[in-house]
Amino acid sequence: MKEKIVLGFYKYAEIESLEKFAKEHLNFCKQLGLLGKILVGREGINGSVSGDRMQIDLYRKELTKNKIFSDIEFKEEIAMDVPFDKMKVKVRDEIVTFDCEVDVNNQGKHLSPEEFLSFYDENGNLKEKDVIILDARNNYEYDVGRFKGAIHLDIEKFSDFPKAVEEKIIDQKDKKVVMYCTGGIRCEKASAFLKEKGFQDVSQIHNGIINFGQNFPDTGWEGKCFVFDKRLVAPLNKEDSVPLTNCELCEKPCDFYRNCWNQDCDKLFISCVDCEKKMNGCCSEDCFKVFKEFCKEKSIRNFGRKSLRVDA
Repeated sequence: MKEKIVLGFYKYAEIESLEKFAKEHLNFCKQLGLLGKILVGREGINGSVSGDRMQIDLYRKELTKNKIFSDIEFKEEIAMDVPFDKMKVKVRDEIVTFDCEVDVNNQGKHLSPEEFLSFYDENGNLKEKDVIILDARNNYEYDVGRFKGAIHLDIEKFSDFPKAVEEKIIDQKDKKVVMYCTGGIRCEKASAFLKEKGFQDVSQIHNGIINFGQNFPDTGWEGKCFVFDKRLVAPLNKEDSVPLTNCELCEKPCDFYRNCWNQDCDKLFISCVDCEKKMNGCCSEDCFKVFKEFCKEKSIRNFGRKSLRVDA
């Protein structure tokens, strides 16, 4: 079986004829046999695709032939399984939704993984008190893994970032702010926003968490890394880390995310394998009742990972 590679990339660049570009790009990806999801907008491209080495190399070569993407940077991960079911190319107003106008050309300084690591001592503790290590991601990402000593703005979605900054750290403009996100794309906008608000010393990890983990595993990172494909979480360190979160049903230490079986709920929640089997992928007793009613209506006696008595 051929090794599968997950290729992540983004580039802020003006794309003309969006619908035409999206259609042609989707056809090309399908011809190569790639699976993944790519967002395109007038501000650029943001995507992740998976395939074998030959497919990935052909894709990289073709994308960089386009002069506006000639200097795009790629991030590769080895996957045990293909993390996508389909190949999608979607047109969006923003390639990462911020709902706030910023000039990404005014982004913060980019720090190499080595430069970022210099903020920590050999025990993984922050060395400077006047440095804010700022996590620009959402709550569910921060919960399962983060850099030691990082602060979070308690946001449910990235577009909440501007308001949270105004409420929580706007009075700390004199401090050095070092930001990070999964691949770097959110920090481009978030760091530009901070600079526009008067923060003087703003920087970000170049190419984000994934790049850092590939260079310096088992250093300043704790937990796992949330990813936006069907894996949901992926290890960043070579040594298996202790989960930072617990199963929401039994409170056993666990960091496996699931989407609730009940599509009307579709809650993203943490569940251990035992509870997933017991509850058939439901996040609560209420959703489990919906599941049982569904099985009764359809006369289903065996569904998902667990047999169910329909007369229960």
